[in-house]
Order: sequence, then structure tokens, then C-alpha cells
Amino acid sequence: MNILKKLTFVAGIAVLTACATATPYQPSTSADARNGFSEMQIENDRVRISFDGNSLTKRDTVETYLLYRAAELTKQKGYDYFTLTNRATDEKTRVQYTGFDDPYYGYFDYAYYHPRYGWSNSHYRSRFSSRLGFYDPLYDSFGYSRWGNEFDYREITRYRASAEVKFWQGQKPANADNAFDAQEVLDNLADSIVYPEEKN
Repeated sequence: MNILKKLTFVAGIAVLTACATATPYQPSTSADARNGFSEMQIENDRVRISFDGNSLTKRDTVETYLLYRAAELTKQKGYDYFTLTNRATDEKTRVQYTGFDDPYYGYFDYAYYHPRYGWSNSHYRSRFSSRLGFYDPLYDSFGYSRWGNEFDYREITRYRASAEVKFWQGQKPANADNAFDAQEVLDNLADSIVYPEEKN
């Protein structure tokens, strides 16, 4: 029975890791979800754009997707170039309890470390639950891993790029560092854009 539980657990991990990918270029499904771009209209020719990535999305990717979305909106609204103000990339890091030393961490449990109180309860629950009479398929009665490896803790980092975008018509000023020709941005960044896979 124990072997069956272990095999089921490993199979579940395999499915999760196979599906783990960086956030593609797509609209965000909700305001607090880190899974794509979103925008808020400020004026007729000004919007605030954000792109939120998951823990597998690199910093330069979220910044590239932000620029691409700004260029898309510029052309859609009938303008030629855009300028960026209040541009920022926020970094959010936390400690994640992973279960295994794998590259797609973050699917098994979550624990955090406080300098004064130490690790949160999920660490002790998984590490010592077998001592309290609960079945733990991954640890023996002494709190050691049945798989030959101790559970791991990693820092999970997510990035969020944002900026206010102002749309303009005509030719882009030559000396404006924060001005971008929309069509050139679309042409030059097109090969870097990864869209969601189509579901059959």
C-alpha cells in the first residue's frame, strides 16, 4: 500500500512539472493573478500597463512583454509612437518549501522563515508529523527522508513590470530616450513573444 501511495505521488509530481512553463504573452485573467498583461485607461491617449509573470518568467521577459503590449495598443488606437513614464519592475521573493530538489519548485507546500520564530508550521508538520502518529509517505519515524534526500527550501522570485504609456502621432522625436516607434517595436520583438499553446 505504501508503494502504491509513493507511485501515485511521483506520478502527480511528473504531471505538474511537465505543465510548468513561464507565463506566456496573454491577458491576465484577474487583477491579482500573475499570469499576463493588464491595462487601466487613464486618459484617451494614456494608459497604465502591467505584465505579471510567474516564478519561471525572467525579468527581461516581463519587461519585453510590457513594451510589446504598449506597441500593440499604440497601433490599435491609431497612433504612431509611445512614451513611457513611471516605468518600474517590481521583484517579489519568498521562501518556498519544495519537497524535492527539482527545477519546478513550488507545487508541494509553502513555508516561510521568520528571524525571530524560525520556520513556519508547514516545515515542522512535514518534518515531524510521523513522530506524532500521522502517516507520512516521505519520512520515516525519525524524521528522515524515505527517498534518501532531505526536503528543500528555495527562494521563489516573481517579476512585475509596469509603466504609464502615452500615445503620440507623427514621427518619434530623435532625442527622446523614453519614446518608441510602435511598428519598430512590434517588428523587432515579434520573435521574442511566446503565446499560449492552443488547446485541442
